[in-house]
Amino acid sequence: MSNLLYDQLFAPLAGRSGMFLHLDDGTALTGPDFLAAVHRAAAALRAQGVRPGDRVALQVAKTPEALAVYGATVAAGAVLLPLNTAYTPGEVEGFVADASPRVLLVDPAKSEALSPVAARHGAMLATLDARGRGSFRDLCDAQSSEAVIEARDEGDLAALLYTSGTTGRSKGAMLSHGNLLSNAAALAREWRFSATDVLLHALPIFHTHGLFVACNVSLASGAAMIFQPGFDLDAILRALPRATVLMGVPTFYTRLLDDARFDRELVAHMRLFVSGSAPLLAETHVAFEARTGHRILERYGMTETNMNTSNPYDGERRAGTVGRPLPGVEVLVTDPATGAPLPAGETGMVEVRGPNVFGGYWGMPDKTREELRDTGFFITGDLGRFDDDGYLALVGRQKDLVITGGFNVYPKEVELLLDEQPGVLESAVIGVPHPDFGEAVFAVLVPRPGERIDVDAIDAVLRERLARYKQPKGIAVVDALPRNTMGKVQKNVLRERFGGRFV
Repeated sequence: MSNLLYDQLFAPLAGRSGMFLHLDDGTALTGPDFLAAVHRAAAALRAQGVRPGDRVALQVAKTPEALAVYGATVAAGAVLLPLNTAYTPGEVEGFVADASPRVLLVDPAKSEALSPVAARHGAMLATLDARGRGSFRDLCDAQSSEAVIEARDEGDLAALLYTSGTTGRSKGAMLSHGNLLSNAAALAREWRFSATDVLLHALPIFHTHGLFVACNVSLASGAAMIFQPGFDLDAILRALPRATVLMGVPTFYTRLLDDARFDRELVAHMRLFVSGSAPLLAETHVAFEARTGHRILERYGMTETNMNTSNPYDGERRAGTVGRPLPGVEVLVTDPATGAPLPAGETGMVEVRGPNVFGGYWGMPDKTREELRDTGFFITGDLGRFDDDGYLALVGRQKDLVITGGFNVYPKEVELLLDEQPGVLESAVIGVPHPDFGEAVFAVLVPRPGERIDVDAIDAVLRERLARYKQPKGIAVVDALPRNTMGKVQKNVLRERFGGRFV
């Protein structure tokens, strides 16, 4: 038998003559060099008792050695469990207790705090630092680079990714070899990736965007990567002349636009800019195109599904939308109460079905049944609507929907209007408890640098242009909105902060 992901993504590295990973220190790794590191890491995992189906958890810095652990888990038939480097030891213990990994790979600086966590849950502890050094690297160096590949089919589990857990217990999304490979192949085709591409990679690799979109698409297409530890503006600007594609989150693009060195000449050779993980403001689209002549391609995905939709490579890329469904992926907008499909123009629940959709939540059969229909459609929790041309626009999460006095308020509608107002850089609309209405609409605004927000003037505009029940009953001005590592606004943090305004 074959190993689906290994055969399609990693085995072809053996035949690469050019460089695969260009590193921040000016060095580079060829395809065969990196594949040898994958094989040694797979042997190291086996030496630590890892067998097919076992979980391998890692909370380490972004390095080529960390990326090789991904390939190693695939080769060993194991299941990758990447963890956000910002998680505290207490948070890590929750994931370890739930997933029971055979190995827990951590930064040496955290080994003292996490050693008892590993011991309590039967995991082998190993270390890997930001230079790719540690006890795991030492073990790898003692192994042969000869390939020993475990058989895995499309239905076998390849990764366990936990949702952010902003409300309630985090859920471990089970992603198979078939899920990951189908999505990588679809994106490589749709975005016209080839072996001549060089992807500027500044995303984290503990998240589906940086790992299963950026890396898998590069591996599937034979592209090279400029592999940076994270987003550093100066480093990005230096690297852009050697790249053809940049994948980022909205903050990447706003920070680039804030720097005068980022101009049309610098990116004249670039082929594609992709944005995801959080909504991109329409004004960022406009400003970026005016500055560079390039139009950012925005797409839509989730931990449970990888990518679902994309604006077209050839054709109109519509600001405020996430494009059309990818080939082989079905997307419906349904009535949240009945599940019945809704026509274009009506807002409802986004549901997705396709080979990219996960198999369920680890150890949570009841939750799986709640969110995965018998028909195979996944109920995403996102609210959206299609336009007449089949472009999907997202209006927010169902949990962020504000129900005030029995009326539904979609935060995105109010936010779009707020973002147009003088002095407003961005906004977030939430629902907070209210004694009369159940919930009240509440707006949080961030001013543009050096500008002042006139709250009374904005309130007057809202009274003219919004139905009364949609109008915020309070407005706060803050220096910045709280965001997670992928740039998403953490509305739960805002609800906690401003939840007591009317009670």
